[in-house]
Amino acid sequence: MTKIVVVGGGPGGYVAAIRAAQLGAEVTLVEKDALGGTCLNRGCIPTKALLHTAELYHDAQNGESCGVVAREVTLDFAKAQARKDALVDQLVGGVNGLMKANKINVVRGSASFAPGGALTVDGKDMPFDKLILATGSVPAMPNIPGIDGCLDSTGALSLDLVPDSMAVIGGGVVGVEMATIYSALGSRVTIIEAQSEILPMMDLELAKIIRAELEKRGVTVLTGATALAIEDDPACVRVMHNGAVVTVDAEKTLVSVGRRADTQSLCLNNAGIRHDGGRILVDEHQRTNFPNIYAIGDCTGGVMLAHVASAQGEVAAENAMGHHALYCGKTNPSCVYTNPEFAGVGLTEEEATSQNLDYIIGRFPLMANGKALITGGLGVVKIIAGKKYGEILGVHIVGPRATDLIAQAALSIGVEMTLDEVIATIYAHPTISEAVREAAMAAQGRAIHIPNRGK
Repeated sequence: MTKIVVVGGGPGGYVAAIRAAQLGAEVTLVEKDALGGTCLNRGCIPTKALLHTAELYHDAQNGESCGVVAREVTLDFAKAQARKDALVDQLVGGVNGLMKANKINVVRGSASFAPGGALTVDGKDMPFDKLILATGSVPAMPNIPGIDGCLDSTGALSLDLVPDSMAVIGGGVVGVEMATIYSALGSRVTIIEAQSEILPMMDLELAKIIRAELEKRGVTVLTGATALAIEDDPACVRVMHNGAVVTVDAEKTLVSVGRRADTQSLCLNNAGIRHDGGRILVDEHQRTNFPNIYAIGDCTGGVMLAHVASAQGEVAAENAMGHHALYCGKTNPSCVYTNPEFAGVGLTEEEATSQNLDYIIGRFPLMANGKALITGGLGVVKIIAGKKYGEILGVHIVGPRATDLIAQAALSIGVEMTLDEVIATIYAHPTISEAVREAAMAAQGRAIHIPNRGK
């Protein structure tokens, strides 16, 4: 029986362990902390739990237009935090149950390579036939004076009280989601982003919609801005913006400028595993430069998303057991849990332009969608397709449940659907998903529920 050791019990590692066990391996999973990794314990799940609280709080305060009048709506932040923690505990318990159900041996401890290359866990040898490294990532902290006293994303999820004001250094997904939470709960929030727009990895046209909605809800957004220093007395962030130094008062400062591979404690050089500044180098099979050692997820320095790590975990486990699996990221969606939500898959318009592709675009505003109007949602569905054949190149959605709707777009790209095939599909009415078909029709100048402005 093949002995497979998986180092790291996050969404990449525990999925790899389960898949390897399904294929008949004797699996040992090494985890130094709680199973579930950053995603379950300090990232995706607790963030979305607080976002749900923030959304309910906002809706309760603004329900009069729907005939729901709530007087003296109050926030019990301690109870919200307790619910978040309970959800995390429940899901972590579920992962522990899956380990037992799949007869996976879980070893608690810190793994590293000893001189000579042997894998050890807290100094004890851990022999293996195949090894899958899934050690994840940690927040990156830039070299800014005064940064030691700032929050990272973990700290921002563990506050006892909602701060009166918060500065968020970094306007990526984490920063914008935290701004959404705390602005809805009553904080005066300022986002400080060095790029020309927030969410620079997403479609620019739709990122501007999210910015406008954040500003409408009271968030100050400074783009093209660089944090120079964080000062405690008085509490403020000094920022270079539009050629001048400005100060942002903040009771709390959150730093969310990205993450870096968490591989330092592995001592990769002792094993001769190739890496680039700690990012483990792998091929499309998730193999390192050693044929029996694989690496997946954030520790490879690629797209740092839980669902990517899980997909790569399945690939690595299958290859470790003699299969021929490849990782392909073309159907990988990116999601931002703002209000409204923002999701995209495939090429952005900026990427299509930079690749000199001949493309067409269809847009359908959700103000013309009955279900979106009923739920008070706003936004747009945007489809990018090849001009000659109409193949779907990218889909980007701002609106209610965009992060759920994006799955059908990912499927469309995965099976290489065309605009005609999307249009030939009958969508239920009234649903927000109808807007996807209408956007495809708009790309061909044949939308029904908006005036067409040409192809």
